[in-house]
Order: sequence, then structure tokens, then C-alpha cells
Amino acid sequence: MKHPITILLLLLANVCFAQDQAADFVTFRNDVLPVLSKMGCNSGACHGALAGKGGFRLSLHGYDPKSDHFNITREARGRRLEPSDPGRSLLLTKPTGVVPHKGGVRFLEDSDAYRILQAWIASGNSAPTPADPEVLRVEIKPDASTIKKGDAENLRVVAHFSDGTDRDVTPWAKFTSANGAVTEVDQAGRVSVIGHGESAVTAWYSSKIGIARVTSPFPNQVDGELFASSPKVNFIDELVLEQLQRLNLPPSPPASDEVFLRRVFLDTIGKLPTPAERDEFLSSDDADKKSKLIDELLQRPEFVDYWTYQWSDLLLVNGTKLRPKAVEAFYEWIRKNVEANTPWDQFVREILTAKGSSVENGATNFYALHQDPENMAENASQAFLGLSIACAKCHNHPLEKWTNDQYYAFANMFSRVRAKGWGGDARNGDGVRTLFLTSTGELIQPITGKAQPPAPLDGEPLEFDDVRDRREPLADWMTSPENPYFARSITNRVWSRFFAVGLVEDVDDLRVSNPASNEKLLSATASYLIEKDFDLKELMRAILNSATYQRSSETAPGNGTESRFYSRYYPRRLMAEVLLDAVSDATDVPTEFKEILLPGQGVKKIETPYPKGTRAIQLYDSAVKSRFLKTFGRNDREITCECQRTDEPSMVQVLHIANGDTLNEKLESKDNRVDKLMAEFDDDRELIRQAYLLTLVREPTEEESAALLAAMSSATETAGGSNRRELVEDLFWSLMSSREFLFNH
Repeated sequence: MKHPITILLLLLANVCFAQDQAADFVTFRNDVLPVLSKMGCNSGACHGALAGKGGFRLSLHGYDPKSDHFNITREARGRRLEPSDPGRSLLLTKPTGVVPHKGGVRFLEDSDAYRILQAWIASGNSAPTPADPEVLRVEIKPDASTIKKGDAENLRVVAHFSDGTDRDVTPWAKFTSANGAVTEVDQAGRVSVIGHGESAVTAWYSSKIGIARVTSPFPNQVDGELFASSPKVNFIDELVLEQLQRLNLPPSPPASDEVFLRRVFLDTIGKLPTPAERDEFLSSDDADKKSKLIDELLQRPEFVDYWTYQWSDLLLVNGTKLRPKAVEAFYEWIRKNVEANTPWDQFVREILTAKGSSVENGATNFYALHQDPENMAENASQAFLGLSIACAKCHNHPLEKWTNDQYYAFANMFSRVRAKGWGGDARNGDGVRTLFLTSTGELIQPITGKAQPPAPLDGEPLEFDDVRDRREPLADWMTSPENPYFARSITNRVWSRFFAVGLVEDVDDLRVSNPASNEKLLSATASYLIEKDFDLKELMRAILNSATYQRSSETAPGNGTESRFYSRYYPRRLMAEVLLDAVSDATDVPTEFKEILLPGQGVKKIETPYPKGTRAIQLYDSAVKSRFLKTFGRNDREITCECQRTDEPSMVQVLHIANGDTLNEKLESKDNRVDKLMAEFDDDRELIRQAYLLTLVREPTEEESAALLAAMSSATETAGGSNRRELVEDLFWSLMSSREFLFNH
């Protein structure tokens, strides 16, 4: 039997060894903060709130370890810790419910969370230091799985540190599902498949994010020959079909020539084809007629109108914030570059580095709209990279990797931009402002009280005394083919314009935790754009020529429920301006635009009226008053966000079509299309045919013609032939209020 004193010494030695081991292992940055994050202690609903909770404040999701350590160990005279008896520390007794806690019980005394915090307190509650290993990346294993509906799988999260070590951090990672209709994931990392399609599971640990993709095939029996025999015009079709086969989703057959014609006109130039254009296309036997039509549309002046309007939405060309001269100058600058087919990287570079007069160089108005470095940085990032960094202005981004330091380093790239005439109401004066650069001036970071070295996001910092225009290296970085966001962002925007759904949704949300529905396709398409020197027409040409774009919108057996994988063309309501122009074209009554609506100032006459015949898609100012455009979801251009425009149907739209003044006034107008057709055609059958061609870009079926002829004959007999015009008005109204007219399909 050993002596009691020997046993005691051995026990003490073991305790000391365990404490030394804990001290080496348990760090505040990489062990304590992940526990507090996983348990929700530093969330926005708890102590991570701006003002904290219960007199105790932590930085949101642990973005400021130094401050958190101070508040835990030193604030309130250090009352939250009891190093001599860790179990009595408020940091442990409150979350375990030993003492009252408004946040409830967060973990138990026999949990790993408790043991980690206890070991840290007992070992001397060490502070974060620059020597702490940094988490470089987080990886989920497996990173890709195919799982049937009803099955589940356990995921493991591994953190890779700067000292070369790896650690399983699964218990401390926070899991989310990118598609709740397909996958659910619990906070232990067990993913359950509840639907069909593809989803992604993200794991967040120490401000780093890992992604695992989960595929759940649809329960369809699809012959592999269907995929092998489907048309493959280019790489787009190859990659779409590859995914469809993996998902057991049959592709719809090609659309008819008639449907394709209407679709490609609307998507490319925002205009319906005329009956003559329809006849020319359908009568052609040329095997390449579709590709030739696409080339023609890309060169038409209406293409310039349509895409100038699209980029004016993106860049917020808006008369509520700029004087008319400045609005027009910005619009004309965009139009000039669309007409010249300026490569997108050059287009963006000229905006970022713009200087001079706001009237002579319209691109400078980007800065007139965003007059402080923070707004410049946020809007440039959102518009050109598809990244929202605004959250990082106050704290490290909770869902992304961007830190508060990175935010202010990026914003400091714009800190020396100045202008004569800025300040106050942007609409004051004549709108002429002169943009220039100073050689000094820094943006102060509120948290630190000093400036961050100016740097692009994830880029190398510049020296404070570098006298160059900081926007030049910023433009180099932003438009570089190596930039992981630039080409992908514009590719996704253009893709969504043609397919109704972006490869990433929302279209301007390219954060890591919001992955693409087909990552290989997005990467390949962005690479194609880079290979084509950022020529957007080349990108559009590849999309429009693809068999994927030219598929029918009619569902095939088994693909009717999917809306992300491009097994068919997805119908969508025409954008407000295109719809109004289509109504004007069909009725041959142009819309007049005479007034603008300014917040707080009411309705005002437009200083330089738009010429008669101006199309809605040619309006350069989104402040132009139009009840129709507002009802149908026009982009107000208030913030850089695709959410500013909506193409969702609503009851208000239905009522406006039924009883509003737009359709009814145009149909009742003298010398309109109705009068001209009635004068030209005595035969009701031909009149009906012309109405269909002008609105639906197709001929009526025999059944439709017979039904309409019978109705018109009966009504004419009843009224003694005096109401033919009213009948034709009703015919046009019924066609223009139909889903077939209101939607592109």
C-alpha cells in the first residue's frame, strides 16, 4: 500500500498536468468564443445586441474578441468569473440555470460547453493574443452527397488553422440549410432530406463558412437515352443536362418557332415582333434562322433602349435624387456605352474612376448619388460584385467572412473623392457638379478611432502616403479576371434576365452561404465571359442559342414542380415598361409622359418633355409619373437591389387591367388600331386573325375563331350591326388581359 502523502502528491501532479494541458488547449479565441456563439450567447437576440442584455454586452457572433474578453473578465469588477472556484462563476451558473437567467438554460453541467468554459476559467482565463492560431477555412465532410428523400446523414466539420493543425469542430459549428424544402439540418450536423432537388448545408465556425451539397433525385423513371439525344448546342446545354440527369428530371422539348420568336424578341429587345417579322421568320427554311435572328436582334436599336434601361435600374438613374441635366447625362453615358458594346470590365472601370463634370461625364453621377465613402463602397460592391457588405459597417458580417476592419479598409479606397456642389438636397441648383480627387484624407473607423489601411476586399493594402487615385488600383482589383465575384455577378444578372431565375437567387446575393443552383454552370459561364473579354453580347449570344433557352415552357411528365434547374423555360410576367409598350403597340396608341412625381414636392411638369411616341423602355428617369408602371412593379431605383422591381401578379394589377384607364382609354381612342383594322377588313375572320397576330403573335386556332365568330355574329344581329367597333374593342381587351399576352413563355 502506498503512503497517503504519495497518493496526494500524485493526484496534485495529475491535476496540475490536466490544468497545464487545458491551458495549452483552451484558448479564448478558438475555444471559448465558439462555445458562446453556438449557445447563442452573443447572438443579436441576446448579449450580442447593440446594447447587450442584462447589463452584459458581447460583440455580435464574437467579432471583437478583445472587447469580449474584457467584458467577461474585468467589467463589473470581474464579478462574472471566480477563478478560485470556477463552478461559482456567473459565466457558468447563469447559462446552466443555477441562478436566474432570462436567457434560460443554454447548456448543462455535464456538457462539453461547461467543461471548456470551466477549464478556461481554471487555467487563468487567458486573453486572445496575436499568437493564437487563425482559422483559415472550414470544411464539411462529406462535401457532396446523394441522399434519398426520407434518409439522413451525419456531417462533420473540420477547421484548418494557420499553424497547420486541423480540428473537428462539429459540436461548435452552426448549421443552416440553403433550401428548407429539400433538406433540414439540426445543430448536431445531422442532415435530413425531406424533398427532391438540390440543397446546400452551410456550417459557420469562427466567422468562416463551409458548404456541403446534397442531391435528392426526383422519383422519376427517365430513360437515359432522353438525355443523350437532347440537343446540345454549347457548354450550357451539357452542364444543364448533366444536372438534370443526376436529378432524374426530364427536359421539356424545344419550343415551337412561333413561341421562340415571341420569347426572344421580348427577352432581347423588350418588344413584340410585328406580323411582318413573324411571317418572315416562320416562312424561312434556313436551318440557321434562329442564330441569324439572334444576331440581328443584338444589333437593333431597340436592344440599346432595352439594355440601357436595365443598367439604368442597376445604377439608380433617378430624378428624385438628381437634377434633370444630371439624370439625362448619366442615362446618355450608359446608352452610349451599350450602343458601343463597351466590355463590362471597361464600363465598370470608367464608373469607378470617373471625374470631371456631372453633365459632361455622366458616369460621375454614380458618386453624386452616393456621396460618402461608406455608401460608395456599399453600392459599388452590391452593383458590381453582388455582395452586401453593409452589415460589416457595425460589426463583422454574421453570415459572411467580411469583417469590420475589411469594411473600413474598402471604404477608405473612396475617402479622397470630392466634388464641388455636393451636400444638401441633391436636386438643388442646376445639377452640375465637378468631381475631383484630393491627395489627403482618411476614413476613420469608429470602433478603433483610426483609419484602416485602404484595401480592396481580400486585397493587398495601399500605403497611406500613396498619392495615386486609390480608385485606380480598386478598379484593377474589381475588374480582374481573378476576382472571384466580378464576372460571376454580371453573368448571374444577365442569366436571370433571360431565364427568369438566376443561377444564384437572390440575383444580387453572391455570399458564400448562398450557393448557386448549378455551381459548375455558373463557373463555366463566368469563365466564358472572361474568355470573351467581358463582351456581354457574346454571353447573351451563347445563352440565346442554347437549347436550354429554347426549350418549351410546357411541362414534361416529372418536371412540373421544379423551378431552379432549367428543365424548361419558366414563364414570367412582362416587366412593367415592356408590358405598357406592348399595349401601346397593339392598340397603336403611344403613351404620353408629361409629369414627374417627387417625394415631398408632389407632381411637376417635366422640364423638357419627352417627344410624342417615346416608349416606356426609353424613359431615362424613374420618377416619371405613371400609374400603370407603378402598379406593375417598376423599379423605383431607390436602392441597389433587384428587389426594387417585382414581376409578381397582384389583385391590384388585375383590377387595373379590368377597369383601369390604360387599356380602356387606348381601345376607345380615335384612329387607333381598332379603327384601322375595321377600315381595312370587312371580314371578321381576318380581323380576328390580325388581332391575334398583333397581341399573341400567333394565329387563332379553328376553335377560337369559330367561337369568336359566333359571338360576334350573335352580338351584331342583336344590335343590328351598330356595335361592331365595341365588339372589336372587347376582342382586343380579352386578348391583352390574357395570361398569354401578359407573360413571356
